[in-house]
Amino acid sequence: MNYHWDWGVFFKSTGIGQEIYLDWFVAGLGWTIAVALVAWIIALALGSVLGVMRTVPNRTVARIATIYVELFRNVPLLVQLFVWYFLVPDLLPERAQIWFKQDLNPAVSAYLSVVVCLALFTAARVCEQVRTGIQALPRGQTSAALAMGFSLTQIYRHVLLPQAFRIIIPPLTSEFLNIFKNSSVASLIGLMELLAQTKQTAEFTANLFEAFTLATAIYFVLNMSLMKGMAWVEKRVSVPGLIGSGGK
Repeated sequence: MNYHWDWGVFFKSTGIGQEIYLDWFVAGLGWTIAVALVAWIIALALGSVLGVMRTVPNRTVARIATIYVELFRNVPLLVQLFVWYFLVPDLLPERAQIWFKQDLNPAVSAYLSVVVCLALFTAARVCEQVRTGIQALPRGQTSAALAMGFSLTQIYRHVLLPQAFRIIIPPLTSEFLNIFKNSSVASLIGLMELLAQTKQTAEFTANLFEAFTLATAIYFVLNMSLMKGMAWVEKRVSVPGLIGSGGK
């Protein structure tokens, strides 16, 4: 392959003020992290509530959570993103439409749409992880808690959820990594996250291989760091003898 690599391209001026191409990658990484972290916080909170709803004795409550999961898991992520960005704003009251489409910076509008989309999409997946973790626990624990006079809320808060979350840390780690990778769909609605900045750099410089190699390295380092961090958390909170403690 007679390709001449030019890694110095990232330190060349973009022609916009004092910016260099590396600045674009830094800005893109910032947007990626901002999207993923906020969406993950919402997804974890909402998914946990839905996971509890799917395991409560009330069939109506459980059915509502099931419908949510089936809806958001079976509609492609890109379709959901376009719905939230192009369709939902048109269903808002007129003043809200003007605020979203005209008053807000286009980047902020795109950011809000992709955060909501990723959060709701990922919440359905988190819900299933939480449900599985709760159902993996012996039923005798619930019976014992009821015999001790615990309310249903107290059982979930003090008995089931603390153990269930320890069990599901590995699959939650996968979902955490996925939300960072799925944030790349934001480039389709104009948010200049890491992938969008990579494509823009490749187009401006014609250094396609360098741009995507750097983006790949950034994604790899980011995800490996997250995996190591979650592995540390798993080790710290594991309970000897409890399923999912990794045998440590």
